[in-house]
Amino acid sequence: MAGIVVGVDQSVHAHRVLDWAMREAAVRGTTLTVLSVIPAMASPWTGHALTVPDAGHAIAQAREVTEEALAKSAGRLGELQPSSVTVRAFTGFPAQALVDASRDADLLVVGSRGSGGFGELLLGSVASQVSHHANCPVVIVPSGR
Repeated sequence: MAGIVVGVDQSVHAHRVLDWAMREAAVRGTTLTVLSVIPAMASPWTGHALTVPDAGHAIAQAREVTEEALAKSAGRLGELQPSSVTVRAFTGFPAQALVDASRDADLLVVGSRGSGGFGELLLGSVASQVSHHANCPVVIVPSGR
């Protein structure tokens, strides 16, 4: 997964993050991997992700929304495009999935705020965890509020 990895969710700020990552990948002439991680709940006994009965539907919906956002972002970029774009949607722990992806990435891009409930925070929990534990450089795109 070399190249740029970007984490997106379904928040309004994700479009800004995706635009930044698309532009950067295009300028660098590198690949872009877009991760849409549907947050899973942790088992109180094992700490592992719990499976949800309708995960397949949620994953398909996340992939569809992400691909629509990619098409809009590509349209805004015009002729300047990344060399290739891959979308991966799955359930799991977002921060851990991004840190894991950072092992093979040249650059990891996340938003400063996601869809969490504490809007007054300058840095969300995922961005904070990723910035502390990633294995490659991290760009945190501000929410622009």
